[in-house]
Amino acid sequence: MHILVTGATGMIGRKLTARLAKDGALNGAAIDKFTLTDVFPSALPPSAIATNIVTGDLASPGCAEQLIAGRPDVIFHTAGVVSGEAETDFDKGYRSNLDGMLALVEVIRRAGDGYRPKLIFTSSCAAFGGPFPDAIGDDFHLTPHTSYGTQKAMCELLLSDYSRRGFLDGIGLRLPAICVRPGAPNKAASGFFSSIIREPLAGHEAVLPVDDDVLHTHASPRAAVGFLIHAAGLSRHDLGPRINLTMPGVSCTVTEQIAALRRIAGDNVAARIRREPDPLVIRIVNSWPHRFDAKRARALGFTAEQSFDEIIRVHIDDERGGAIG
Repeated sequence: MHILVTGATGMIGRKLTARLAKDGALNGAAIDKFTLTDVFPSALPPSAIATNIVTGDLASPGCAEQLIAGRPDVIFHTAGVVSGEAETDFDKGYRSNLDGMLALVEVIRRAGDGYRPKLIFTSSCAAFGGPFPDAIGDDFHLTPHTSYGTQKAMCELLLSDYSRRGFLDGIGLRLPAICVRPGAPNKAASGFFSSIIREPLAGHEAVLPVDDDVLHTHASPRAAVGFLIHAAGLSRHDLGPRINLTMPGVSCTVTEQIAALRRIAGDNVAARIRREPDPLVIRIVNSWPHRFDAKRARALGFTAEQSFDEIIRVHIDDERGGAIG
């Protein structure tokens, strides 16, 4: 099996690739080749699996053609710019998030000769827009309130139409906030959900730009990789015509996040969070839904953590070797 991962140097792409390389298989099928691509050079831990590295912008002429030339069987499309960056840089957001997707599916369509790869796309809960019910069900409408959410919703429609026409076999995953993200903060508006846990655990101060009563749904990076791998094993018969799914997660307030941190790491660690309101972040986050009733995804076998305490412990185990700084 030949696997293509776009956005391979991003957090999800990197963790997904490492997991697949370690397993050597995807849902029981042996992997014999990786193609990894991003605008930054990709790297894979030492592995016996042949790996092709392509550094480039998916929306640039010729890049998608180069990626599809080897006819990958399964494509994990995780590339794109994050929410805050897409909102502040309109052109970059549409180029990376929409033009890149369109370039990819068009090259697949033009390949012909019966080529019909499995394409798993990472969408976002930002594709939804208010006014919101208490919990977002599977039938809720897509009326995004940000450019990022609009780009994700447009990509979902492309995925559905190209799948309906038989050009590819697609599935879109609307991810909750992925938390706790490792590494340095990025430009995602949701980044503070991770930083108020990650930085205090590392002995550093973290800034909280929103009110403590902000409610959102979270899943760990480990769960996100699990979503992608599980999605690759689902058939069109399993999914039916509605191929874009809202993923499960843990719904909690910032207050409840901090309480979980305090239970696990103590008062001194939780005290490293400083309140500093940011109007742009507040506006973006307030446009997102808060809680999901992900019945279809759960019925199809997608699973996530059951508590925010569990999410914190995943971060401590996976990124900190079990230690609290």
